[in-house]
Amino acid sequence: MTRTGRSLAIGCLLLLTPLVGHAGGNSLLIPATSRCALNTAPETMSEALRACEQAASEGDLQAAYELGDFYYSGRLAPRDLDKALHWFERASLKGHALAQHRLGVMFFRGEGVPANNVQAYVVLKMSAVNGEEEALDTADRVSSQMGREELEIATQVLGQIFRDYLMDMQTAEGREPFRR
Repeated sequence: MTRTGRSLAIGCLLLLTPLVGHAGGNSLLIPATSRCALNTAPETMSEALRACEQAASEGDLQAAYELGDFYYSGRLAPRDLDKALHWFERASLKGHALAQHRLGVMFFRGEGVPANNVQAYVVLKMSAVNGEEEALDTADRVSSQMGREELEIATQVLGQIFRDYLMDMQTAEGREPFRR
């Protein structure tokens, strides 16, 4: 998939996929505790990476975030933005707040994808909803770079995401959407 295609695909997924994880009965909050031992000695790094990738592939959102961070930072291995993007996207689409924040920054800066302020703003706002306070400040920085039309588009996308979320919540509770 091209980077432009990936950018468009994640935008579509934001509209179609609930960006919420499930933790403690509150579907907007994601617990964040370390899963992978990626700060290990070089001789055990490949084993640690394999174990972390296995966990992330089986749906462990924190492991996916940690892999994204590992490849993004470039501290213990060469920086690989494609791999970082892959793992941040996986965790982001399931509501991992830190992964959403990192992904939003990548869209804003054009790191591994074409810069896209609308996409960055939407992902950062979802990160803030999911509990990442710093994402609000980052979203404000992004919005200061956006024109009126871009802000309107982002607001419409966020509105649709929240309408879908509310409908899902009410349907899950056995009520008709938007009825008491």
